[in-house]
Amino acid sequence: MEAFDPIRRLVAEALGTALLVATVVGSGIMADRLTGDDAVALLGNTIPTGAVLVVLITVLGPVSGAHFNPAVTIAFALRRSIARGMAAAYAIAQIAGALAGTAAAHLMFDLPVLQIAQTVRTGPAQWWSEIVATFGLVGVILGGLRFNAAAIPTLVGLYITAAYWFTASTSFANPAVAIGRAFTDTFSGIRPVDLPGFAVAEVAGAILAVGVFGWLLHPSHKPLRRALAEAAGPAQGT
Repeated sequence: MEAFDPIRRLVAEALGTALLVATVVGSGIMADRLTGDDAVALLGNTIPTGAVLVVLITVLGPVSGAHFNPAVTIAFALRRSIARGMAAAYAIAQIAGALAGTAAAHLMFDLPVLQIAQTVRTGPAQWWSEIVATFGLVGVILGGLRFNAAAIPTLVGLYITAAYWFTASTSFANPAVAIGRAFTDTFSGIRPVDLPGFAVAEVAGAILAVGVFGWLLHPSHKPLRRALAEAAGPAQGT
C-alpha cells in the first residue's frame, strides 16, 4: 500500500471525522423534522451513519487508516501500530473535524453554527453502554485486521448500525463524535457536562478490547491477565 505523509494522514482523519459527524448530526436533524416518532427518527439517524462509515473507511482507510475516533487511535497506540506523537496529532485532528462537522450540519439546516446541547445522557447504564459499544467496535476492527481486512468498512458500518439499537446510549463509541455532539442542541446532542463520563467509558472499552481480542485472536501461551495488563500499560512509539 502506498505510504502517505503525515499531513495527508491528518487531513484524512479530520475530513473523515467531519463528514461522519455531519452525517450523525444532519441526519438526526432531518429525521426529527420529518417525524415525531422517536423510534422512526432514531432509524433515520442510524441508517445514514452506518452507510457513511462504509464509504468513509473505504475511501480514506488507505490514507490514514480511517480511525476517525480517538478511542480507536488509542487502541492502535497500545498495539504499537502508531507512534504516540502521531496518535496525539490524530486525536486533535479528529476533534477539530468533529466540531467542523457539527458546524457544517447546522449551516445546512439554517441553525446557529454551534450550540450548547441540553440533552441529558448520564448514569451507570449510559456509561456501561459506551464501554460495551466501544469494546465491540475495537474488537470488530481487530478481528477484521486479523482475518479479513477488506471487510472492515462493512463490518464497522454494520456494527455501528446494530449498536445504535442494542445500547442504551445509542452507541457514541467515539470521544471526538461525543465532543461534536455536545455542540448541537438537536436530536443527537449530549450535554457538555456529560462528556467526561462518556469519554472515560469509551477509552476503557477500547483498552479492554485490546487486551481481550489481542489474546483471543492470536493463538499463544500468553495468559489473558498478561494481555490485559499490557493493554493498560503505556504505549511505546514506533
